[in-house]
Parts: sequence; structure tokens; C-alpha cells
Amino acid sequence: MKEFAKLIASIDQSNKTTDKVNALKSYFLSANDQDKIWTLALFTHRKPKRVVKTSLIKDWITEWTGIPEWLFQESYHVVGDLAETIALLLTAPEGYQKEIDKPLSYYIECLISISNKTVEEKKEKLKLIYDELNQQERFVFTKIMTGGWRVGVSQNLITKALSEAFEIDKSIVAHRLMGDWSPQKFTFQELILEQGENDLASRPYPFYLAHPIETQEITKDLDPNDWYAEWKWDGIRGQIIKRNDEVFIWSRGEELVTEKFPELEEMAKILPNGTALDGEIIAYENGAPLSFGILQTRIGRKNITKNLLKKAPVVFICYDLIELNAQDIRKEPLEKRVQKLERLISETSHSVLIDSKKIEFSSWDELIAIRKKSRSYKTEGLMLKKKESPYEAGRKRGSWWKWKIAPLTIDGIMIYAQKGHGRRADLYSDYTLAVWNQNELIPFAKAYSGLTDAEMRKVDAFVKKNTKEKFGPVRTVKPELVFEIAFEGIQASNRHKSGIALRFPRISRWRQDKPTTEANTLNDLQELLEKYG
Repeated sequence: MKEFAKLIASIDQSNKTTDKVNALKSYFLSANDQDKIWTLALFTHRKPKRVVKTSLIKDWITEWTGIPEWLFQESYHVVGDLAETIALLLTAPEGYQKEIDKPLSYYIECLISISNKTVEEKKEKLKLIYDELNQQERFVFTKIMTGGWRVGVSQNLITKALSEAFEIDKSIVAHRLMGDWSPQKFTFQELILEQGENDLASRPYPFYLAHPIETQEITKDLDPNDWYAEWKWDGIRGQIIKRNDEVFIWSRGEELVTEKFPELEEMAKILPNGTALDGEIIAYENGAPLSFGILQTRIGRKNITKNLLKKAPVVFICYDLIELNAQDIRKEPLEKRVQKLERLISETSHSVLIDSKKIEFSSWDELIAIRKKSRSYKTEGLMLKKKESPYEAGRKRGSWWKWKIAPLTIDGIMIYAQKGHGRRADLYSDYTLAVWNQNELIPFAKAYSGLTDAEMRKVDAFVKKNTKEKFGPVRTVKPELVFEIAFEGIQASNRHKSGIALRFPRISRWRQDKPTTEANTLNDLQELLEKYG
């Protein structure tokens, strides 16, 4: 546990990817195999089921520390994290032995073993565990127990660290981490180090990514005759691969999502072996794209029901063909790959396999006019691709560009504020914004990013001086600050008081020049919904 707790501390202390990867590599090369497999489980959202209610833990902590419940709550609001609050309040008992160092797996197995115990038995076991842990270990153990796991480690970082530590291709590691596995059924050796039959068959290609471009750069430097234009669809970028009669669907984040999209998997079974397609998974019905919000209902679901398939149908819009007849054709010019792709889509003839049609244009002025219609097609703008370009790896300048439209904006008034997490735990950095509905302020969005550190400190000072009411960690503040909120999409929502939900809301600027009376109204939002929803 000491080694795992040190790993968490080192990851939390740096924002640099290289530091996190190096810390993970060092840990995986030194930890025992059972701790390694449980570490992978924790970082890939396979943590053990919660066995103790948070309310009970709070009651026991106040009893063991002898502090009143209100003081525990105040401490929690100041610290901003339950596990850290508990770790700080509990002290090592008399006779505490620093040399105690039981494995991470021991403590997880303890949690699993008490799942069917009585409340008193759980309380007794947790007291024994807390008494042999130091402060950082108590913090980590509580995170595991409560499921409040918010460590800054993506699955991509885990994959990269394992790949470098054990010299295994990154895509193979990513594949081995996917699927229905648990630490109680697999060893680290079996899961990561032993070669599987489909390791090579499942391997995706590195995605070719586009750079952003501005209108003046296009009209000044590029010849329209050399370029393809197509819509920049708003979905999940992915690759569909069929090899050895098996289908693999990968997201751009190198996550295997085959089970999430059974209709795409069924379609891909028709494809010839040795095929790899690059494209976009989007929600789609009656010949037109649906909002990204509908697609989101399928993301993160373990069980894809018939009802969900009906409510959120998807298609795969093909951008490119990068493998055909088991041959890597990425070096061929895009123009040739497009011809082969169109022929393949025609031969496959399936309703969920759609070609990303090229937009016909003869001048940049003509394409500028077409681009203005982006929102009506539920797209984010246009993609520009050089006809002679190969399919490269990563983000390379010169051949592929994304020409996005400006985000939608609305001016809202801050009415609630809450402290953040991590390095922002001592600042009010999470804001609820509202718009006018006659003389009433209606909340419509939450925003967590967009301000500079200096601006955030000023807002924090305002919140502390202008709090009207406190509701746990949330403060109601005087409605005096106006912020411009940028967002990518808008849709109707029964879950929000405003009846509206925004996609990717963030603060684009602090409107210190604007009085609250000039902030936007609910009617303004409804007009945007009618136009772009």
C-alpha cells in the first residue's frame, strides 16, 4: 500500500504527462503482480463495489475523532474532498508502527470480504485498517472504499506506461485492457504479458489529425483545385477493422468500443477481411444527423438495450480507407483511397455505412458561403484535405485542416459558486450561471473553465464578500457578475429548470463592461434552440 500511495502522490503533484508516465512505469516494474492487476482495475474503472455507506463512514469518523458533526462538515467544505478530510482528521493511534506495509491487494480484499458483514463488523474492521495506515495511505484507501476516484490518469497514460515498461506495442496493450476482465479472474501475467491470438489482428492505425486554420489563411495561400472539402461531423472519431473474421471498433482515444455499437459490428461483418476504415460514429435517423446529446446516451452504458438502440440509432460516416485486402494503403494519395472507399461502400450496401460526401465548390468564396450553413447540418464546420495527401500519423501540418465555425455565446449572471477540486480546492471556481425570465433569474449552465488564475482569485474574493446563503459547499451570491458563456451545441432538456442543455459550456470572457440588466434572457436561449437545436 505504501508504494501505491506514493504513486498516487507523485501523479497528483505533477501536470506533466512524462512525469506521470515515468511514475507509472516505475511502479509497474517494482510492484507485486497482484497489486499491479488491482492498480489496473482501479485506473480502468473496475474498482470494487462500495460496501459501506458514506453516511456511516462520516458518523464513525466523528465518533473516533470526538469532533461534532458540524465541525466535520465545515472541515469537509474547506478541504473540498471527503477522503482528504478523513485522512487529515484521523491521527495515528498510540503504538502506531510505521514499518507495517501490507499490499494494496490485501486492503481491497478486506473490503470485498466485509461486503456481507453486519454494520458493527464493518465498523470494527475499518477501525483496524485505519489504525495501521499513515495519512496518505488513509486518503488512498478512502478513495478506493468510497469510489470517489478522481486521479489524473487516463487509460491512454496507463497504456503508454505499460507499453514502455514491458516493451509491448501500445495498441496491443490497449486491446488487452479492454473487455470483461476482473482482477479476481486474471493475473497480470495473463492479462498483459501473455501474447493473445488476436493482438495483431485487432491493431488500429494511429489516427491522422487535422490542424485548425483561419479563413484568411485559406483564401491567401491555398488553391481550391487541390483540395477536398467535407463536413466536420460531431460524433466519435473511430476506426472499424475487420481481420480474421473478427471485428474491432476503436475510438480515437484508443478505446475498444465494439460492444457499444452492435449495429456497426453487424455491418462490419460484411466487410472483406483485411479492411480498416476511418470515420465518425454519429447519431443518425431519417437521413439526417441527430444531436451529440443523443449519442451521449450510449456512451458509458454497460448494457445496450433494444430500447436504447431505437432511441439513439447510429451510423458510421466514412472519411478514409487505410487498409484494403490486408494491405496498408496509407501512402497512396487520398484521391485514390477515396475512389476505393466509394467502391467498397457501394459493394457493402448497408444503411449504417455512409460515405462522407465531398462538397463541390469552385472557389473559396463559394465554400465560405457553404460553411455558414454548418449548424443547420449539425456539424462543427468543414474539413479540408489535400487530394494528393497520404494518411499520416498524428497531427501533421500541411495536408489536413479543420475549419471550425465560431461557438455560440450567451451572457449569463453568476448566482451560485462552489469550490473546485485538486489545486482549486481552496478557490470558488465552479459557477452556476443564469439568464433573465422577466424579473427572475433562471439557471441554465455550469462552467468550470475559461478564467485566468488572476481572474479566478478576484471572483473567489467576490464570492466570499458577497455570499447571501450557504447550502453545504454551495454559496448563493449576489447576482452582480456577468460572464460570456461559449458552447458548441444546444438542445431541449427536461432535467434542467431552463428546459435547455448546452454542450461544452465554458467561460469565454468576464464581461466586466456589462451591467446585469443587459445579460441575456431565457427567450434568447429558446431562440437559439429553435435555430440550432
